[in-house]
Amino acid sequence: MSPPSVPERSSAGDPARTLELLWRASGEPRTGRGPKQRTSVDSVVAAGIEIADADGLSAVTIRAVAAKLRIAPMATYTYVPGKAELFDLMLDTVYAQMPRADLSGMQWRDRVSVIAAENRAMFDAHPWVAHLATTRPPLGPGMAAKYEHELRAFDGLGLSDLDMDSALTFVLGFVTSVARIAIDTRNAQADSGISDQAWWERAEPLLAEVFDAEKFPLAARVGAAAGHAHDSAYSADHAFTFGLARVLDGLQPVIDRAAR
Repeated sequence: MSPPSVPERSSAGDPARTLELLWRASGEPRTGRGPKQRTSVDSVVAAGIEIADADGLSAVTIRAVAAKLRIAPMATYTYVPGKAELFDLMLDTVYAQMPRADLSGMQWRDRVSVIAAENRAMFDAHPWVAHLATTRPPLGPGMAAKYEHELRAFDGLGLSDLDMDSALTFVLGFVTSVARIAIDTRNAQADSGISDQAWWERAEPLLAEVFDAEKFPLAARVGAAAGHAHDSAYSADHAFTFGLARVLDGLQPVIDRAAR
């Protein structure tokens, strides 16, 4: 009988055991008798991150982690109860390792832009994070440090605590959506073996035969302009730059009202 599948979301495991591991409340596991421990929780987590970075979250299994550490699969359970808890530890570790710029002395738009760029870089380094649902976040030290740092982008502007949290959620939601499309674009290129530009060049002759530009004039004109500008239907860099400016513009009146 195969083990039950683990949802690709954080906090899908046992909350008490997960929190113990996240905060290392009980320290490293000890056996008292038997052979000396050959690895550690941190090593198990690092192996999981390395596998996920290379091959995606679906490639992270207890067996794969054990093979990377050269230990028996059952020995891995000495350090983590299962894959659900491992996901939380991996995510919180990535959060803990994120570089955090000094936001002091910056205007709020610059602070928010830095936060957005830091998260975009994190998704670029660890693409699997963008597709791991975090509506129940891992309540570990890495997440706490990330949240504390990012809230400083909105501190001192007159916003209520709830509005600070909502503004941050708004910004990070935008960054995550752009990151997901960028990751999917890279995956499509890797799976097909050809670039977006080459794909469109192959499709163009047939598209010219079946697409009626007179029936869809806006689609023809705007799509051609975008394709010419990006050499593709989509540019993650352009979407990020254009969209972040609109996000900041959208927050401006909210912050102006709070200041008054």
